[in-house]
Amino acid sequence: MAMAAKHRASALKQQNKKHKVLGHRTKGQLTKVNKGRVAITAQSRRAKKEMSREQRKNQMKQLRSQKREEAMSQKRAVGTANNPPFLVTIVPLSPDINPRKIISALTSCDPEATTTTSAQGIVHLSSMRYKQRFSFLIPPVNDLYAILDSVKVSNTLMLLWPARDEVEDAAELVLSSIKAQALPATIHIAASMDDMAQKATSSVPEEMDTHSLDEELSSRLVLGPSPAKKPNRKVQMRQRLVKEIESRFPGNAKLFTVENDQEAMLVLRHIGSQKQRPIFFKDNRPHMMAEKVEFEEKGPTGTLKVYGYVRGQPLSVNGLVHVPGWGDFQMSHTYLLEDPHPLERRGKNAAMTNDEPQLIDEANPETRETLISTNEIDPMEGEQTWPTQEELEEAEDNIKPKPRTKRVPKGTSEYQAAWILDSEEDDDGDEDEDDIDSQMDNSEFAPVDAMSQDGCEQEEEEEEDEEEYETMTLPDPEGANYDDKYDYKEDMDALEKLRAAREDAEFPDEIDTPRDISSRIRFQKYRGLQSFRTSAWDPDENLPVDYSRIFQFKNFVHSKKRIMKEDREGALPGWYIIVHIQDVPRHLYDSQVTSQAPLVIFGLLPHEQKMSVMNIVIKSHSLGHYRPIRSKERLIFHVGFRRFANSPIFSEHSTGNKHKFARYFHPGTTVVASMFAPITFPPVSVLMFRERPDGAQDLVGTGSLYDMNPKRIVVKRVVLSGFPFKINRKSAVIRHMFYNREDILWFKPVELRTKWGRRGHIKEPLGTHGHMKCYFDGQLKAQDTILLNLYKRMFPKWTFDPHAARPPPLYTFKSSGNAADSSDEENEENQPAKKARVVQFHNSGL
Repeated sequence: MAMAAKHRASALKQQNKKHKVLGHRTKGQLTKVNKGRVAITAQSRRAKKEMSREQRKNQMKQLRSQKREEAMSQKRAVGTANNPPFLVTIVPLSPDINPRKIISALTSCDPEATTTTSAQGIVHLSSMRYKQRFSFLIPPVNDLYAILDSVKVSNTLMLLWPARDEVEDAAELVLSSIKAQALPATIHIAASMDDMAQKATSSVPEEMDTHSLDEELSSRLVLGPSPAKKPNRKVQMRQRLVKEIESRFPGNAKLFTVENDQEAMLVLRHIGSQKQRPIFFKDNRPHMMAEKVEFEEKGPTGTLKVYGYVRGQPLSVNGLVHVPGWGDFQMSHTYLLEDPHPLERRGKNAAMTNDEPQLIDEANPETRETLISTNEIDPMEGEQTWPTQEELEEAEDNIKPKPRTKRVPKGTSEYQAAWILDSEEDDDGDEDEDDIDSQMDNSEFAPVDAMSQDGCEQEEEEEEDEEEYETMTLPDPEGANYDDKYDYKEDMDALEKLRAAREDAEFPDEIDTPRDISSRIRFQKYRGLQSFRTSAWDPDENLPVDYSRIFQFKNFVHSKKRIMKEDREGALPGWYIIVHIQDVPRHLYDSQVTSQAPLVIFGLLPHEQKMSVMNIVIKSHSLGHYRPIRSKERLIFHVGFRRFANSPIFSEHSTGNKHKFARYFHPGTTVVASMFAPITFPPVSVLMFRERPDGAQDLVGTGSLYDMNPKRIVVKRVVLSGFPFKINRKSAVIRHMFYNREDILWFKPVELRTKWGRRGHIKEPLGTHGHMKCYFDGQLKAQDTILLNLYKRMFPKWTFDPHAARPPPLYTFKSSGNAADSSDEENEENQPAKKARVVQFHNSGL
């Protein structure tokens, strides 16, 4: 008798959950259960030292003092004697507001303060009472780019709110752009409040009937509490402005005025004591506002000399600088000058100071950053692979037709076996009597003709003297020569774009199968996917030539952390220096002089001049995004301190390693825009503008920089649709998806799906006109539509343009020293309507 094998417990034996014991377990019970075992986390954790109550109080006190010192050091980093002054950008929200009056009130409120003005028009105020320095800048009010560039480097934004007029469309555009770019510390000033009447005067009508007079006298003779007084117009206007500010800016709004010296002093005190908002792209890079600009011409290019205070981080001469709208440049020298706007006035030993510039550093050709932004393309560097003999033999074996086997009775000939049906075909044969012919009735609507309106002419004859008539030239009627001003081609192009966008919204990715070209040739770059989310797609497969010109980080996040932790050398923040920028084109300097816009320069971090693939998240903005934007359309981008034009491709903002391509950026949606652009380290704000044919720009989207990742896979989906012709229990004959037999065999491995949720595959083609037999997991409906999804990877085009054209002015100003008389107002009313508003702007000296 054989001995029975010993039973061994399985490793997957079921472990039932023990009954939960009620009550609290003691330390002894826990020790007994654990049996001396200690958790790994408890072993690796450092022993926590027990502190007494006094030690804990002392520790909290040290932490509070440390945080207080950090906050005080941040406040003292701006505005003091050895630091750059507070840079305040003044932006009026109405063309009727004169910002020069505000500066005049601020500079004259403190008689002990010293006021100086730089060559670029920046007004400097040194107040010994607060021991702080202030710099006031007024960018051109009608230049949107000048306002945005000034706010990029400013510590405080001063908004001048109109007291009477509502916020116009141009001011709405300025506010929306500033808030989306990066909003610094803000102060709100109510302008023209002193012009309003303190109280509303009530006038008694000259003629009053007896009944009204009796009511007026009786109301005055009634004994009792007097009715509440109406608030004056100034208080009402102030309350309205506060509500307007609170609706646009979070938190409690503080509204200031500068009607007298005390209120102006409060404004200066608030600017010097308010908390500064951190802005990453400004605080982590050196930047300057040009106080003075000189150009030394050397042929077609020259050296640009920029005077100003260093702000943010130290500026190294071996690095690169970026001028918004111009591009990246190298520096040759940096010189140190004595501060021309000191906090204290110079005394007797002012003549002993040295006004000659002192050399800080000279660029080293071996260690300086280069302007190389792209890699050199080597056509022989591409991988040249050829299949081996084994791979060729395996491919031939796969091409050979496999013998078809069928189970038949014994003695059956080949001719008889051909007539015997498979099991699936038997099932279909039973349902032949129940074939359903689906017919699609497409209703067409005829265009409705415009109704003609018959006008009636009425002639009036009056007998008057000839002296009452005169001869005058009448303007052309509104409809005369209308076609000469109307661009029919442009209107039809816009109509086609709207129709295409509407069709894409109703039937996403669906296209008609071409009949003049074979589908296997038209969609030869497409492939089918079993699952869009989980199917594999190699990001380095079939890359275009432009991808060999760009740079890619092995780990973008780690590279950013390493660069931010590096020690920086050069001119320290607060120094007044001269920067020599090499090889600046002459036409850029001439355009800056013509526009009278402030000049701003930013120091670049390592690798920020190199090109890569930039992905930014864009959210639709209701101000200017009123029609869909097609992918690869030229747009204007403001990415942090950069400004350029590009034609991005859009994709869905989703998770996973593949992202669906979006043909249109529809209003009210959020997309990811991918394009070739210089490397920029996030977080960085992004503004997107669309350019009109007349040059005006609309704010269509705002967002932030997502990452710099060339391996982001953007997949375009194409959907081919067909319709059932004959429907059986689990099979159907499909037509109008293809129009020849070879296309059906080419796309046979791709899975089919229907709009009603059925899934299936192609069995075989029927005939030569595109009919095919398909199997599904259930019976189809006659009104169902069969879909076949194909996918292709999309790549951005190299359309980067660092020179973006400036938009037309927001307003058109007429500078005059005297007030406009009534005749000027009449002439202004008779002028034709224009897009830019014509206003009177009165300049007053400081």
